Amino acid sequence: MSLRVYNTLSGKKEEFQPLVPGKVGMYVCGVTVYDFCHIGHARANIVFDIVYRYLQYSNYDVTYVRNYTDVDDKIINRANQQGISSKQLAEEFIQAFDEDMEALGLRKPTHEPKATEYIDRIIVLAKQLIEKGMAYESAGDVYYSVEKFPTYLKLSKRNMEEMQAGARIAPGEQKRNPMDFALWKAAKPGEPSWESPWGPGRPGWHIECSAMSSALLGETFDIHGGGRDLIFPHHENEIAQSEGISGKPFVKYWLHNGFVNINQEKMSKSLGNFFTIRDILKSYNPEVVRFFILTAHYRSPVDFSDQNLKEAQAGLSRFYEALQLAAEAVEGVPESEVAAQEGAELEAQFRAAMDDDFNTAQAIGHLFEGVRTINRLVAEKKFRKKADKVASVRALREKIAELGDVLGLFVSDPAGWLKQQNLKGLQALGLTETDLDAAIQERLEARGNKDFARADQIRDELVQKGIELLDSPAGTTWKIK
Repeated sequence: MSLRVYNTLSGKKEEFQPLVPGKVGMYVCGVTVYDFCHIGHARANIVFDIVYRYLQYSNYDVTYVRNYTDVDDKIINRANQQGISSKQLAEEFIQAFDEDMEALGLRKPTHEPKATEYIDRIIVLAKQLIEKGMAYESAGDVYYSVEKFPTYLKLSKRNMEEMQAGARIAPGEQKRNPMDFALWKAAKPGEPSWESPWGPGRPGWHIECSAMSSALLGETFDIHGGGRDLIFPHHENEIAQSEGISGKPFVKYWLHNGFVNINQEKMSKSLGNFFTIRDILKSYNPEVVRFFILTAHYRSPVDFSDQNLKEAQAGLSRFYEALQLAAEAVEGVPESEVAAQEGAELEAQFRAAMDDDFNTAQAIGHLFEGVRTINRLVAEKKFRKKADKVASVRALREKIAELGDVLGLFVSDPAGWLKQQNLKGLQALGLTETDLDAAIQERLEARGNKDFARADQIRDELVQKGIELLDSPAGTTWKIK
């Protein structure tokens, strides 16, 4: 099966055929750097990190561009409030963004351009649109005339007449049509500005991405990604600008991720349900957040809640428990010449899921089947003497780790991960590892004295607190239920 992707432009899944065989050009809209990133930013960036990783895993040479919008009204207003320059504020939040993305395990894109690095190109593009009669200057501003682009709204499938009826021209704007949008904005007092043929000013938001993507990927490229909220007006306007200049299709495949809800409500600062990535990572390991996001298909909405994160943490722990169990089960057992098919079968299932529009939820489901198989095989009597079973467990363990890396998962040492989660769980229960070790030792002494009633009582008391004891020939271990 070849890779198929859902193209927002056509409204259907299409076979993925890049413009140049073996190579992929991908542009994803980055953040406007005026504040810390929230869980919605986490989802969008993790989603396209997976697209990037899977294309690389599929042996494509990927040029991945993700930009920073570092000049914007929000940046200017926030900088003025803080009494610092827009550049200083933007640099601070670029660094914060980079730290957040590194914590979430994202691979670095090929290019991370800043809008302010492309001012000259933005001016050139605006001039070209004016020369083609598709844009006009008005009191130092430059506007794109949407009426000059017959296929405007082809991405969002909106109705132009209905939108025009509801559109208004804001005070200070001198547009010919309320739907027209700014390519260049005349400078206002206290704002950063650059010289242009229309006087000092700064770029509009939409033209920035057209300038950066065309400079780094060409007039037409393979994939453009972003959140559903960017379909209109941002991506619609990018198409109008770019195709208005080149006369060529701007992007072949448009991919958009779904929204994040908070406890089944839309995330909003006014509702008080707005969570930054940094807030969340105070309570949850970054890999738990990543796992949670990938257990839903990228186009579906996801409901972010404490309960759902706890379930994701439990699910991720199941993988680490199986990987640790498999490592211990095969340790010291010589490798045999017995061929195991389970690893190849698991990879085929994983690829089939990912080839179906990057269906990470289904892919993780197949990996869970691998976990169940490991647990079943290791539980068999005299497992270590069965060469075929040992070979199967080895193959599954290696393949789960390999495929997990495609998703950016299972990157920690299993024993270390499990210990960290257990210690965090103990802390939440108001206990220390010393307290638990003392209880385990008391139980061990009770069993040695054949006081099984006391030993069972200690076990039951711990179970009531959410702690499960695991007895084995090597001793007693524990985990948070």
